[in-house]
Amino acid sequence: MRYRRALYFVLALVLFAGAARMVIAAGDPAVANKLAGFDTWMDKVVHDWNVPGIGVAIVVKDKVVLARGWGYRDYGKQAAFTARTVVPIASNTKLFTAVATGLLVEEGKLAWDEPIKKFVPSIRFHNDQLDATVTIRDMLAHRTGITRHDTIWYKSDFTRKDLFERLQDLEPKEPLRQLFLYNNMMYAGAGYIDELISGKRWEALVQERILDTLGMSSTDFSIDAMTAQADYGVPWTEQRDSFVLHQIPYYREAAGVAPAGAINSNLEDMSRWLIALMNGGKVGDRQAIPAAVLKETLAPAIALPNTALETRGWGELLNPVYGMGRWTASYRGHLVTYHGGDINGFHSQVAMAPNDGVGVVVLVIGDHCAALYNVVAYQVFERLMGLAPLTPWSQRILDVRLKGKKAGTEAREKAGAERVKDTHPAHALEDYTGEFVHPAYGVLKIEAADKGLIFDFHKIHLPLSHFHYERFDTPDDEEDGKWSVNFNTSPQGEVDRAMMSLDESEAAFTRRPAADLATRETLSLYAGNYETPTGAKIQVVLKEDGSFGVAFPGAPFQVLQPWKPRKFRVPEFSDVVVEFVVENGAVTAMKQIDPSGEYVFPRR
Repeated sequence: MRYRRALYFVLALVLFAGAARMVIAAGDPAVANKLAGFDTWMDKVVHDWNVPGIGVAIVVKDKVVLARGWGYRDYGKQAAFTARTVVPIASNTKLFTAVATGLLVEEGKLAWDEPIKKFVPSIRFHNDQLDATVTIRDMLAHRTGITRHDTIWYKSDFTRKDLFERLQDLEPKEPLRQLFLYNNMMYAGAGYIDELISGKRWEALVQERILDTLGMSSTDFSIDAMTAQADYGVPWTEQRDSFVLHQIPYYREAAGVAPAGAINSNLEDMSRWLIALMNGGKVGDRQAIPAAVLKETLAPAIALPNTALETRGWGELLNPVYGMGRWTASYRGHLVTYHGGDINGFHSQVAMAPNDGVGVVVLVIGDHCAALYNVVAYQVFERLMGLAPLTPWSQRILDVRLKGKKAGTEAREKAGAERVKDTHPAHALEDYTGEFVHPAYGVLKIEAADKGLIFDFHKIHLPLSHFHYERFDTPDDEEDGKWSVNFNTSPQGEVDRAMMSLDESEAAFTRRPAADLATRETLSLYAGNYETPTGAKIQVVLKEDGSFGVAFPGAPFQVLQPWKPRKFRVPEFSDVVVEFVVENGAVTAMKQIDPSGEYVFPRR
């Protein structure tokens, strides 16, 4: 593990009654008085919420006044959560990406509000209008009009370049700059833009320009690097339909989408980050991060509705707007800025009230208690800003959690009620096997098993069994969820598409033919001269660029797509098949088969 010195300041930790609990002396009686009882309140929260482990750091102006853990970093080993416990901070990575991008803007290599294509000509969005108008601020402010599409990157091996190139396949659902639509893909794309502009990997850019500058010596970018440290978190959470805690796997497939959420850190390092954010980028007397960059990340870019007020009547947090990598809002009349982070088993919050000089970092282990990062942050704000009475956030949100858990259990008990009995697949099971591909989501494999099928998508492998008609379902796996695949049949009666409801819409995966059907060696066998039934001459051509099809004199080139051995599809018409006739190892004719009949074109 590489060694990095904390050059600029060291947190003075005071050990409390147990090796796990580390608290920094406040030094200010007024602050200590306001935090009186906070420790007891946290103990109750941990008990009420069944928390495996949680850590909290509080900053007042430029001083850390508390940094400690409750519960365990590893519930199984009863290893205590400390101020040095490193855990994934997930989407709190985004502000690091926004700041790294801002450093390039400060250097004149990018501009916040000019089309990104001006600086990165290779970027492609879904249409020419987006290509000509989308800016880096649009991407970092979640205002491109493009929805999340998280299933593209989740548990996939797509590289950052792969994800960048898939931006062109994401059709916008709303006009540009009209609606906040959270999008991790845009942050992955922004990180790749940073790489193209800077000539450095995103990780190296963040390491050199931010982490090393602030002395964040325990912060890293991968689960392997995190678990190589002495003090790291282990993901434990409640079982879905009980209150039993169990260990779950780490989420390890974050390399491609890293600029959106791959950083791992601890309370000590995140306190350094928070102090820099709260003090205009200054560490002591030194300007570690340009103040102008931080100011831009706070600038309102797009407004959000008051959902908590409108749905539950809670009006403490009002008028949220998103900048770049963080929200700002009014909390009981005080300006606050914040961002959450969520990935399997780990959840985080970095929040501050800049005008009041109060900041808080919350690191949570356990999916069932993710909402605690808001509960704890609000409690800290209300105590240190003297807001009375204290809002009963824990009781409010715990009630929501328990009702939601009960509703989920009851809903799963009714799953499958819509099933139509006594139906059968229209094809033999082997006809459903193969590879189905989507331009953005990648490859869905359906494989044969002893008595059924296997669903293989990204790194999710589950049994797939017949539900009814042409629908097949996986079990409802606690980690990977339930997946439903609906197969479509071509006019020729062949299984040619698989439909899945993903993210915000239904996605069609088209059957991909075996790779050997599209090789030059295979296609060249069919190239040559043919004759229509009326005696006209036509050519089947294999071009240098690999294009294969029929050339009619005076007509557009008709592409033929490999489908099965000797059979081809016409892209424009699903009910047309072109088949080459082979006799004694030689191609003797080409046939066109469509609903009107079969036409034979002898080879000449």
